[in-house]
Amino acid sequence: MQEWQIVIEAIEQATGRSFTLLKANAIHGGDINQVFHLQGAEQSYFVKLNRADLLAMFEMEALGLQELAQTKTLRIPEAIAYGISGLFAFLVLEYVELKSALQSTQQQLGSKLAELHEIKRDYFGWHHDNFIGSNQQKNTRDNNWVNFWQEQRLTAQLKLAADNGYTGKIQSQGEKLCQLIPVFFSDYQPQASLLHGDLWSGNAAADLAGQAIIYDPACYYGDREADIAMTELFGGFSANFYAAYSEHWPLDSGYKTRKNLYNLYHILNHLNLFGNGYLRQVEVMMQQLISEST
Repeated sequence: MQEWQIVIEAIEQATGRSFTLLKANAIHGGDINQVFHLQGAEQSYFVKLNRADLLAMFEMEALGLQELAQTKTLRIPEAIAYGISGLFAFLVLEYVELKSALQSTQQQLGSKLAELHEIKRDYFGWHHDNFIGSNQQKNTRDNNWVNFWQEQRLTAQLKLAADNGYTGKIQSQGEKLCQLIPVFFSDYQPQASLLHGDLWSGNAAADLAGQAIIYDPACYYGDREADIAMTELFGGFSANFYAAYSEHWPLDSGYKTRKNLYNLYHILNHLNLFGNGYLRQVEVMMQQLISEST
């Protein structure tokens, strides 16, 4: 177990308890990190590994989990420790045994997410830049949501796409769309709500007691519609979830149009993370949004 020694020492220093590792089991399914269940005699931990130069990604994830946990709304896994061991950065989390969210859990998730979104600030952004996947996410504070979304979400991803060789059509379409963004907010003024930031179904579940839990955040303060939009991007959230959310805090009627604007950010990010398979979807979404705003 020598390769885990620095991780074990970090756990012991953070918890003040000795930890004897019995088994390290790989957990499959993640696209960004290697993930392990560290099983001890009395405690277990969930550990993420990535390249050492991505330590800041884990540091920001830990800060995001802490900020979400402070709201005392949804269950959030505790961040225990992070650091570097050889070629790897690591993040140690509380180990929570998960199961798929039941209908009752989906209802709880919707209601509690609305409560989370009621945590507000007087600015958009966050106190740190963080990460969306392994790509940097800019969070410089801004009092103007349109400017924030133009510059720190779409323009930032378009610049990254250009660096990755995606020039031409998506750049010209993107420039035109960014100029049109104010149209989507002509009669809607978003509030700066605390967002999970990366809320697809793979980042939400239930614990064994049936309590809703969310994890892998990319936190910032922004329009709550951005979180709701992402729940629709890849599916996995039930009608109970949306009904419970709306009962607590109904969405504005213009959400149906703006959700594609918000999800374009995530599809651009997927293009930059995973490659050419997302290019056509980006182009179609941009053209649809341009058509809707002119």
